[in-house]
Amino acid sequence: MKKQLTFGLIVGNRGFFPDHLAKEGRDEMLSVLKAAGVNVIALGPEQSKYGAVETHEEARRCGDLFRKHRDEIDGIIVTLPNFGDERGIADAIRYSTLRVPVLVQATPDRKDIMKISHRRDSFCGKMSACNNLMQYGIPYSITRLHTVQPESDTFKKDLEWFSAVCRVVDGFRNLRICALGARPQAFNTVRYSEKLLERSGISVITIDLSEVLGRIDRMKDSHDTVQQKLALIRKYVETGHVPESALIKMAKLGVSIDSFMSETQSTISAVQCWTALEEFFGVVPCTVMSMMSEQLLPSACETDVMGTLSMHALALASQTPSALLDWNNNYGDDPDKAVCFHCANLPKHFFADVVMDFQTIIAGTVGKENTYGTVVGRVKAGAMSYARFSTDEFTGKIRGYVGQGEFTKDPLETFGGVGVVRIPKMQKLLRYICETGFEHHVAANFSQTASPVYEAASRYLGWEMYHHEPEE
Repeated sequence: MKKQLTFGLIVGNRGFFPDHLAKEGRDEMLSVLKAAGVNVIALGPEQSKYGAVETHEEARRCGDLFRKHRDEIDGIIVTLPNFGDERGIADAIRYSTLRVPVLVQATPDRKDIMKISHRRDSFCGKMSACNNLMQYGIPYSITRLHTVQPESDTFKKDLEWFSAVCRVVDGFRNLRICALGARPQAFNTVRYSEKLLERSGISVITIDLSEVLGRIDRMKDSHDTVQQKLALIRKYVETGHVPESALIKMAKLGVSIDSFMSETQSTISAVQCWTALEEFFGVVPCTVMSMMSEQLLPSACETDVMGTLSMHALALASQTPSALLDWNNNYGDDPDKAVCFHCANLPKHFFADVVMDFQTIIAGTVGKENTYGTVVGRVKAGAMSYARFSTDEFTGKIRGYVGQGEFTKDPLETFGGVGVVRIPKMQKLLRYICETGFEHHVAANFSQTASPVYEAASRYLGWEMYHHEPEE
């Protein structure tokens, strides 16, 4: 999933203002973007004055250039080293026909150099540029400070934030989600609308568990792909007390899922599990799912398609693995703490120490020997971002919430994959979840990426989002 980003760069210029600032501003921004490790598509000095955009013809050339590289460009940065031509900027983006995130940055004036030869007025020009983008119906983002020096640490953080926004938007474009098996009968909570997802360019590719098991039935234990997957499982997690027969079943299940997802070009997945795989195949799929999530290819249990989509957003933003958890228990009488839990299929990135075990809850019903394959341990302490998307058929919208908190070191004696979370004003969040009918599953990630996920979903995907206690 990790890739080098490519940005289209528009350098604003306006003849009433010193245009040497456009040249200097372009050079500075190119240097900053290069240092950040991103590719840049921009007009050169041979294509427009100083490689900036001012006239209608220059806007046309810029749009044509971006359109030529449309499959490469993940986002557009508009830099205003002076006031900039508001219409030229908007026209360039319109002519590009690109539908990617746009970041508008304006370079500050220096109060000791405000004579006509060096005065920028980009403070004012940014408002005009944004006004025109709004008129043109082009969604855009802005830096945290109204004016910010490109070489500053503040803009570096803006750029990291915008890069995360672009990764989420790009990662959701033409996304294909593999749904393996039916929704468990007892889990109405994970119902969702394929049609609403399709409106956002996201497709769900389904396969019945009988077909998955049918593919497995044709595999020999000695097959190269099975043995290779078995070796990867043993390398991934401690399996010392797990029967060999169960490990072979897990390997075959992994090969079956991998092959179907490859055939259908699916990126992320949701798996039925409870309790068909245990009763009729004899293992839980947790380890196989954990391995996929660890590789930044999220996999959610209980066929929670919207859950794996939530995991994917956080993974795209942070470029680290996500997990799907239950908002499961109170933690004593602390109103800002809760226990988050799953049986578990969390990626091992979440644990300090992890082992493979059996599924304690289901074992009482189907037998311990049929429930090996969980990945269990205590979730380590650290910063946490969380997210949840849901389809609302009654309003015809996709909606969601995001926020940040932390996993703590608070003591806890229980089973499965479990951690204690602390979230400021958590009772307000829990009330929101219950009053608006969200599911009990939530995606979590060791990062502080709630803001870019919110920006991508609300501004560029057009989803109805709630940001719990956003940081200033």
